[in-house]
Amino acid sequence: MGIKFIKISVVYFVIGVCLGMYMSMTEAFTLKPVHVHINLLGWTAMTLAGLIYVAFPSAAETTLAKVHFWLHNIALPIMMIGLAALVSGVTSAGPAVAVGGTLLVLGIILFAINILANVRN
Repeated sequence: MGIKFIKISVVYFVIGVCLGMYMSMTEAFTLKPVHVHINLLGWTAMTLAGLIYVAFPSAAETTLAKVHFWLHNIALPIMMIGLAALVSGVTSAGPAVAVGGTLLVLGIILFAINILANVRN
């Protein structure tokens, strides 16, 4: 699972960097919260999770790791698309942000449980 996390994190990194470049070129920074969250939760958090899973393969081989991966990668796009719509003035996009955010938090809690239960010296 570690390598999967690292590889998908690079996709989020490219998206985040391209979004940042677009904002700087157009000098329109409305999507800054989306840019920040993609870089933090997509690139950084997933890279770190991947590196932890590479360092501790016993944690990477669990069902918790697989569920974390899928929750994270389903929830983050839902949350980011909803957030992009919300900051662009679509007030009805709030529930997408809430659903995506809730699923993301659940995935991160599963990651924490997995690490606490399966990472040992």
